[in-house]
Amino acid sequence: MRTPWFSLGSALLAVAVAAGALGAHLLRGLLDASSLALWETAVRYLFVGGFGLVATGLGAHVAPEGPWRYVGVALASGTVIFGVTVAALALGGPRWLGAVTPAGGLLLIGGFVAMAAAGFRRGRSS
Repeated sequence: MRTPWFSLGSALLAVAVAAGALGAHLLRGLLDASSLALWETAVRYLFVGGFGLVATGLGAHVAPEGPWRYVGVALASGTVIFGVTVAALALGGPRWLGAVTPAGGLLLIGGFVAMAAAGFRRGRSS
């Protein structure tokens, strides 16, 4: 089964490394401590989502019958929503973005719960 999740996760990991370097080298002198902490949170969750999507791609390869499309969509959309809104807030974006951020977190949680359920289901049938 061919899925985009491994490649998308790898691309997100590359973005996370670049965003982390940007924060460490350029933004450190431009942002206050609170904003820099927000930026680091955004980067951390880009890594979490990226690794989750890589795992989703591997899971889809090992057990193609699993719910990997749902897992991938939840993790990808959750990572983008959470990461982008937190990064935008760090850079002085509109405060209403803070109301959108939890939706990304819920999608991430849902994606990882679905991944765990797929693993338990696979383990039971083997």
